[in-house]
Amino acid sequence: MRNIRTLITLIIFTAFFTSCSKEVKEEPIPVPVPEPTTNTPTPAPLQIPQLFAQTINPPLIPTNNPQTIEGVALGRKLFFDPILSGDGTLACASCHSPEFSFTDSSRFSTGITMQQGDRNSMAIFNAAWNWNGKFFWDGRANSLENQALGPVVNPIEMNNTWPTAMASLQAHPDYPGLFNDAFGTSTIDSTLVTMAIAQFERTLISANSRFDRYIMGQSALTPQELSGFNIYNNGNIGGGDCFHCHGDGSNPLWTDNDFHNNGLDATFTDNGRSIVTGNSADDGKFKTPSLRNLAYSAPYMHDGRFATLDEVIDHYSTGVVMSSTIDPLMQHAGTGGTQMSPSDKADLKAFLLSLSDSDFIVNPDFQDPN
Repeated sequence: MRNIRTLITLIIFTAFFTSCSKEVKEEPIPVPVPEPTTNTPTPAPLQIPQLFAQTINPPLIPTNNPQTIEGVALGRKLFFDPILSGDGTLACASCHSPEFSFTDSSRFSTGITMQQGDRNSMAIFNAAWNWNGKFFWDGRANSLENQALGPVVNPIEMNNTWPTAMASLQAHPDYPGLFNDAFGTSTIDSTLVTMAIAQFERTLISANSRFDRYIMGQSALTPQELSGFNIYNNGNIGGGDCFHCHGDGSNPLWTDNDFHNNGLDATFTDNGRSIVTGNSADDGKFKTPSLRNLAYSAPYMHDGRFATLDEVIDHYSTGVVMSSTIDPLMQHAGTGGTQMSPSDKADLKAFLLSLSDSDFIVNPDFQDPN
């Protein structure tokens, strides 16, 4: 009997030991990583400057792409990330740098294949107030969202394809979650990419130049700058005659966002707006750029032909060239320009530089977050 009890005890002990040994040797069961859950992004309405609120209509925000904290943050990250380019070296910010008022200091930007285009990068600010919805020098994009589509696939810019760009983003450790935060889905497509970039670009508001503060009664202008403002609005011979296309100072955008032939050439190697419209009456017409931040955005004109602001002023004074589509607003084209005196040119330049917003180019919200 004693031997039987001993045998039973031995069997139980052996079974227990064997069972414990098997538990120790078992591989842990992998825990699947859950897909990000959908959520609602946080509204972030644009902060409208007081000057803008008092003088111009509200900004245009698409109903299908409202501003959100998460969308703006994602757009900012994408804007500065070279991941969208074919070789991962070129970002939107490469040709639209904050320090140059979101343009390029070169006449023509260089793409990933070291090719250059034939137009100067346009500065990006106050784009939410582009009421006619036409973007680029020739107006070929009909929204800020659509504007962001082209450079990714342009062979002389980012030289990528959208499927490849989306695959890179989808494989990134952070982007699927960030898209889920911004748009409620971790599945990335080109529409959501451009919506996020557009949200960030709409936050790029410049409204704190010395002239802005002067208009608001917060600062003074020098006598030379005030003289330059008068010359700017003087449409007679000897004046600047600038207000037709850039506004008389009551519009803080300093552009009519329209298209004009401003007398650069007699014939055109770049037909400008007519490439889009197919109308020869639009030959040589380009979008009016804003006069804000000229201190940072050289070179000037659609092709960057003028390296300095002095050259721009000289053009309107004595360098205007007649052509079949020259704008009627260039009323002194027959004399080559407005024939400004050297002192008037200097005063006009001083005024134009007072439109530059030094806070804008160093705003921490507009810098690279990566």
